Amino acid sequence: MSVFAGLVERLADLLQPLFGLSAAAAAIVLFTAFVRLLVHPLSRAAARGQKAKARLQPKIAELRRRHGRNPEKLQRALLDLHTEEKVSPLAGILPSLLQLPAFFVLFYLFSSTTIGGRPNELLGHELFTAPLGGRWADALGDGGPLGGAGLVYAGLFAVVVAVAAFSYRLTKRSMAENPALTGAGAGAGAGGRGGRGAVEPAQVPGMGTVMKVMPFLSFFTLVTVAVVPLAAALYVVTSMAWGVVERAAFHR
Repeated sequence: MSVFAGLVERLADLLQPLFGLSAAAAAIVLFTAFVRLLVHPLSRAAARGQKAKARLQPKIAELRRRHGRNPEKLQRALLDLHTEEKVSPLAGILPSLLQLPAFFVLFYLFSSTTIGGRPNELLGHELFTAPLGGRWADALGDGGPLGGAGLVYAGLFAVVVAVAAFSYRLTKRSMAENPALTGAGAGAGAGGRGGRGAVEPAQVPGMGTVMKVMPFLSFFTLVTVAVVPLAAALYVVTSMAWGVVERAAFHR
């Protein structure tokens, strides 16, 4: 942690002529971009995996219909299917999992009063007038929502809402283009073939609920931004915006 804190300080010193007192915040944004670049190949693979998994949904539903009463056999059949199709069940979550250590490092660095037995000098850095080690509750208690720090958070919340709205549109469009994921037209295929043969993905337990909730997940980032130190919130918002732009590029 001491080494990482020193790296943030040095990067902030390099950026200080351009960003002044917000140099550490700029360093965090730059650090976030570096992390996202590192996981970019995995994000591309995850995007391809998601498209492949969409194509597999009818087959998965059929396996569930056949082996629903035998969980062990169903699990083996699902693994065999993913192996045959060369699709990793974890492809969609690996990029997010690999970003968690960076988030926790920033959370720790800007939550601790001491690092390596010395006072944590990172806590003296700000984004405009908001301390990077502070939280939204601190901003509300020091000047209220219209105070200097409160306005910084208002700006972050506005960015999250805008990015989440764009993500919502992307998710809805993706679901519309992949009706196999949503179970659109459920019943038509089964009815046309005597209830056998084509099994709709809507029959997968819980799939309908997951698909209804999924477009709104990005809005829950507001809760994270409100409760973590500002430095960690800045990391989350930057990563979120990067991810949505990345998704839009992959969707083309």
